[in-house]
Amino acid sequence: MIFPDSLAPFFAANQEVLWAVTVLLDLTGTIVLYRLFGKVGLQVAIATAIILANIQGPKLTSIFGFETTIGVIFYSSIFLATDILNENYGRAEANKAVRMGFVVSLIVLLMMSLSMMYVPTDRQFAIDVHNAFGTILDFTPRFILGSLFAYIVSQSFDVWVYDRIRKLTGERWVWLRNNGSTMCSQVIDTTIFSLVVWWGPVDLNTALKLGAAKFGFKIIIAAVDTAFLYWAKGMFRKHHVPVVQAG
Repeated sequence: MIFPDSLAPFFAANQEVLWAVTVLLDLTGTIVLYRLFGKVGLQVAIATAIILANIQGPKLTSIFGFETTIGVIFYSSIFLATDILNENYGRAEANKAVRMGFVVSLIVLLMMSLSMMYVPTDRQFAIDVHNAFGTILDFTPRFILGSLFAYIVSQSFDVWVYDRIRKLTGERWVWLRNNGSTMCSQVIDTTIFSLVVWWGPVDLNTALKLGAAKFGFKIIIAAVDTAFLYWAKGMFRKHHVPVVQAG
């Protein structure tokens, strides 16, 4: 690991602290990419987040007593990035970034699946790595195809809702369109993901419980990322002319 070994026992005993640190680092990373690379940085953030979310999707952990996936943390920076794009550049740019994330995920799925057809050498290290990837990719197609469907539907809806709220509120109430669009879209995302991805590997009751926990964590993260959206909006105002919304 790149982190000091001394951190492992602390975070193992304080998983909620680890969760909070991970969320803040993930959201901050999105802002850093935006600060360094502008609109392109947000597109990169979306592509990175969806790849991380899909790879970490099968990994279950317990936070605040609720069983959930690690992927939900990384997935949350996607709706921060799309909301920043929508707020600062308009609906068309946000939709383009959503489509880019979808295509990137398909390419990653194809390339990783092809990589498993390569036979490892007889070195034990190579065999162990191959088997480890095999374990991850044994889940990946179902998780990626299900999450991609949930992603493209929910994020497209998120962009639409955000745009509609902005047309009603103008420059006011950024917090409302940020949280409102996320709450609406994540009902769709969580429902699709729970029924398509989790129901099968686990029973329906467990799938619904996982979905409910996932939705709850997303809403909490959406509330936290509101401050980051205001931060990004302030950065944009310092360097650009405000975007003019059509219609």
